[in-house]
Amino acid sequence: MSDRYEIAIVGAGAVGLAAGVGFARAGRRVAVVGTDGARRDGRTVALMETSLQVLERIDLRVLVEDNGAPLIYLRIIDDTGRLLRAPPVTFDSAEIGLSAFGINVESAALVDLIAAEAAKTAGLVRICDNAAAIEQSRIVLADGSFVKADLLIGADGRNSLVRKAAGIDTKEWTYDQTAVTAIFAHDRSHRDTSTEFHTSEGPFTLVPLPGKRSSLVWLCKPARAARLMALDDIDFARAVEDQAQSMLGAMRLDGPRGAVPMGGISVHDVIAPGVALAGEAAHVFPPIGAQGLNLGLRDVADLLEAFSNGVSETGFARYRKGRLNDIAFRTNAVDALNRSLLAGFLPIDAARSMGLTLLGSIGPLRRFVMRQGLGSSR
Repeated sequence: MSDRYEIAIVGAGAVGLAAGVGFARAGRRVAVVGTDGARRDGRTVALMETSLQVLERIDLRVLVEDNGAPLIYLRIIDDTGRLLRAPPVTFDSAEIGLSAFGINVESAALVDLIAAEAAKTAGLVRICDNAAAIEQSRIVLADGSFVKADLLIGADGRNSLVRKAAGIDTKEWTYDQTAVTAIFAHDRSHRDTSTEFHTSEGPFTLVPLPGKRSSLVWLCKPARAARLMALDDIDFARAVEDQAQSMLGAMRLDGPRGAVPMGGISVHDVIAPGVALAGEAAHVFPPIGAQGLNLGLRDVADLLEAFSNGVSETGFARYRKGRLNDIAFRTNAVDALNRSLLAGFLPIDAARSMGLTLLGSIGPLRRFVMRQGLGSSR
C-alpha cells in the first residue's frame, strides 16, 4: 500500500515538524514521517529573533515566549587562564533595537509545542513510524508500506537516511570534547543574561530559563565529562557552581543531565534530485553561539520560500543558493572559535584576545557581529 503527498518530511524533530506545519498552512498536502523522540537530557535551545519570526508564521511564537526566558544580554568571559586574555565583553540587545536577542526554551518542550500544533493542522499527516529505507522518491516504512512525494525533505538528523540514499557526500570530523548538559536552579537572578566562559577545554555556558533557573552546556575533555557524569547530584552542582565562579550563588540540579560527544558534519550539497536537506541532516557543529537549531529554522524559512509556488527545478536551485553559503559560514565560524580555544598557541590566543577586545570597544563592529549572530542583516 502507498500514499502520495506533495511533500514528505523524514524527521519529527523541531525542524521537520516546523517545516511540515509551514507547508500545510500554505495549503500543501504534507506527511511528516518519524517517531516522537525528543531527548530529555537538560538541553535547551536559544531561539534568536530570526527563528522566532519563523515560528511566528506557524503561530508558535507566543507559546515559545510563554515557556522560555528572554536573552537580553550575552556575556563572554575569557577563563582560559592563558597569558593573553581579553576583558569580559557584554552584548546588549537594545543596541540593535531589540527587546531581547531571543528566547531560551527546553528542547523537548519546543518539540512538544510544535507537535501539538502539527496535530491540529489541516493537510498535515503524521506517520509515527521510522523510515526503514529510502528508494528514490519513496519512503519505505517498517511494515512494508511506503510514502511517495514530489519533494522529499531530509530532516532526520546527523545520521540522515535521506542524505545517504540521495548520495550526498559529507565531510565529518570529531573534537576531543564532550558537551555536558543539565538544568539548574540557583539562588541569584541571572538577570536575563547568558554567560559564556571561554575555557581551555571549550565554552562553559549558562543560559537563562524562567525564574532563578539556567541551562548548562559545558564543553570539556571526555575524561572530565565522564567524571562529572559519575558525580552525585550535590557534587555535580557544586562542580558547576565552582566553574561558574559562584556568580549565580548556590546551584541545585533541577532536571536530567546528559553528555554528548562533539563532532561536525558539512555536506557537499543540500539538494539532490527530488530531495532537500535541512537541520542536522545538512549541518552539525558544537553548541556554540546558539547557531545550531537557529540555522535549521533558517533552512525551514528558505524551504518555504523556495517551494512557495510548487515543487520545481527553480525551487531546488533557489534553496541551494540560499543555504550553502550560510551553512558554510556558520560551520566554519563555530569550528574556528572552538579550535582556537583548544589550540593553546600564543599567536592564536593573541588574535582571539584582540578580537574580543575590539568587539568590546568598537560599537559598529559589535553591532555588526550581533546582527550576524542573529542571522540577520538588519
